[in-house]
Amino acid sequence: MPGLILVVDDVATNLTLCKKILTQAGYKTCFAQSGAEALERAKAEQPQLILLDIMMPGMDGYQVCRLLKNDRKTRDIPVIFLTAREDETDETQGFAAGAVDYILKPVSAARLLARVRNQLNLVRLDQLEKTQRLIVEKLGRAAEYKDNETGFHVIRMSHYCRILALAAGLPVCQADLLYHAAPMHDVGKIGTPDYILLKQDKLTADEWEVMKQHPVIGADIIGDHDIPLLQAAREIALTHHERWDGSGYPLGIKGKDIPLFGRIVAIADVFDALASRRPYKPGWSLKDTCERIRRDAGSHFDPELVDIFLQPDTFRKIEAIYTQWPEE
Repeated sequence: MPGLILVVDDVATNLTLCKKILTQAGYKTCFAQSGAEALERAKAEQPQLILLDIMMPGMDGYQVCRLLKNDRKTRDIPVIFLTAREDETDETQGFAAGAVDYILKPVSAARLLARVRNQLNLVRLDQLEKTQRLIVEKLGRAAEYKDNETGFHVIRMSHYCRILALAAGLPVCQADLLYHAAPMHDVGKIGTPDYILLKQDKLTADEWEVMKQHPVIGADIIGDHDIPLLQAAREIALTHHERWDGSGYPLGIKGKDIPLFGRIVAIADVFDALASRRPYKPGWSLKDTCERIRRDAGSHFDPELVDIFLQPDTFRKIEAIYTQWPEE
């Protein structure tokens, strides 16, 4: 369904023209004839898009746009400037204020509708991505209710993954993808019986075999999709218990046959599990935890990633996250 568009212009004939073009195309519209009114309407109506005139008495469009972008309630609403100015400096100033596009007057119906459609499509894509991330996050939280781990564990280990990914040279987009997918690493525990998952004594051989199925269950829960976030989450859920020497589970793959995201999550997950207090154990000191991670490099963990994780510059960031999100 077409979204609500706020049109801001001090000239009534311009508002009438925009209303006619947008209404005939099926869009809902609301209007403002000053900067102050525009700010009030944007907060009250929460439009999906704002068409904003630059030359207005009192508060001009640049000022209005900057105030919109500085307000938490309106900063995510895209702004397209409407102006008769053609100077490159004016266009640059508009983008610097936070606008996403620039339409010259007199307004052409075809041009206006094309720009509006493009921008609203981007808004919908952004909303879809946010929805996907929220679903992944909530499924990750669901797994926590089946385990002794806390929400802070998921927050910390996700940050550790991003820090390690960037330090290892991954581009920001891949590090962010890993950050958002990592909370799903143990979603398969939803399918693990409570008597095994919450047992504080040592598991029997049969119980351990059941426990080792949670990566496969997690991969099945997430499914096989062409959405990058879900692909990453499935890969992580399936492979974060694999070990560098091939002794892990459920696939028994080794070395760089283990996907990079799985190798990164393995380090972040074990590090936080060792350093955190649980009902059945006290938290280890960071020194002891680091010694254990280093000792297991080449057997459990990718040795190159361990070296990067424990480098002073990297570990300072890890320690900052550990301090920022302490166990209650």
